[in-house]
Amino acid sequence: MPDMYSELSKLAESDMYPFHMPGHKRNLESTPFKGAFRCDITEIDDFDNLHDASGLIKDCQDRANKLYGADETFFLVNGSTCGVLAAVSAVAGQDDSVLAARGSHKAFYHAVYLRKAKVKYLPYKIDKSLNIPEPYTAKEIEAAITDDTKAVFITSPTYEGKCSDIRAIADVCHEAGIPLVVDAAHGAHFGFGDSSRIPENAVSQGADIVIHSVHKTLGSMTQTALLHVQGNLIDRDKLKRFLRIYQSSSPSYVLMASIDLCMKEMEDHGYERMENFLKYRDKLDSGIANCKNIRVLAADKCTDPGKVLIYDASVAMTGQQIYDILREEFMLQLEMAGEKGALAIITGWDTEEGIDRLTEALTRIDDHISDMITEHVYAEDAINAKPQTLFPGKENVEAIELPRAVMMLHEAWDAGMEVVPLEEAAGRISGDFVNLYPPGIPLIVPGEEITSQFISDIERYMSIKLNVQGVLDIGNKGIIDKRGILCVKQK
Repeated sequence: MPDMYSELSKLAESDMYPFHMPGHKRNLESTPFKGAFRCDITEIDDFDNLHDASGLIKDCQDRANKLYGADETFFLVNGSTCGVLAAVSAVAGQDDSVLAARGSHKAFYHAVYLRKAKVKYLPYKIDKSLNIPEPYTAKEIEAAITDDTKAVFITSPTYEGKCSDIRAIADVCHEAGIPLVVDAAHGAHFGFGDSSRIPENAVSQGADIVIHSVHKTLGSMTQTALLHVQGNLIDRDKLKRFLRIYQSSSPSYVLMASIDLCMKEMEDHGYERMENFLKYRDKLDSGIANCKNIRVLAADKCTDPGKVLIYDASVAMTGQQIYDILREEFMLQLEMAGEKGALAIITGWDTEEGIDRLTEALTRIDDHISDMITEHVYAEDAINAKPQTLFPGKENVEAIELPRAVMMLHEAWDAGMEVVPLEEAAGRISGDFVNLYPPGIPLIVPGEEITSQFISDIERYMSIKLNVQGVLDIGNKGIIDKRGILCVKQK
């Protein structure tokens, strides 16, 4: 089976002159970014069409499907975002009810908005020690399914790497005659390597649609992803229609070649890559085992070992502070900063040198925290004082009450808006999303009532410099620090 990069290379080395798009004409002198331009073409003879694949692209998609084992696999060049948009659009139309996790990617909410669908939320559970979402069990899904539920949508693994029981959840959904859509954007590497340590893939566990970002944890370029579909509960023609709607009509062959090369790499060396990945995680865990304060969330059968959630068990430092120190003092750029923890991602493409640098940095931060605690205790003359300590685990899981929905999402987002000072917004209806980014889980959704607790949470997040999106600066060019929020206009 030919691979796309080889075919693109043959074209680049041939005498075929390009009197077609793109405008750079594969001229390597057209830009400093030379390498990729050599393979950047449009749909021409012998190179198939992403939206009606029957030749080269279909062969490449079949290669990916062979690895994951679905009925069909589609290349996505607009990222997992377009996969989520297409999946949700295919399973829910106007006024249809989708049962979903609150911690869903914003693309899920955008699809609900575009299709004018309804959302019924699963219980929003968090580990309050680290303030991160918990996964779901089949019993929780079964209890929440009602007669009007058209589909279930969950994220597994979560941004922090926690996995739901997909196999049992799929069984529950199928017994009810409804499809299960799994946003597994961060789980493209699942199913490869040591099955006792790397979770099983959502495709093999029976989900009807699974979306994978192959750029997040595998070796493909940014904006590349896969959508897998199986079973008889999905209207395939409708799914393909929405993929055509949400994907570019001029898909990048550079990106598609990157996906295909990534699939070849996993086909030929996937186990080796995953062995490296586990070795790096073990090396990091071992290197910080003697730290007194710095911890990482333990990886087990239901947690992705590639997600390294770093936190200070003594609570002397916030996740944002850990993140900032690693970046500014040690030149280590992490994925995300949260209130309690900072998230690093390791993959099979990391290096020993990188892991060693992170290990050394964390041990030095740990020593600094110990010094801080000692100085504080001495200053307070509190000989018997003990710092507060985090103990992540099931005993700390609690359900969070979500804001009351007053309007449907699409009604509120299309309504007239006005900016209201944050401190005056209690009781108003939100006109936009407010979230912490990354990962973008909404703290409030358009159409929901703003509460005093929500305002208090936002003020706390901003005070520790977390990235809060959806809150507006309405001060006087920095002279006056004042925040506002978009609300639905009152009649």
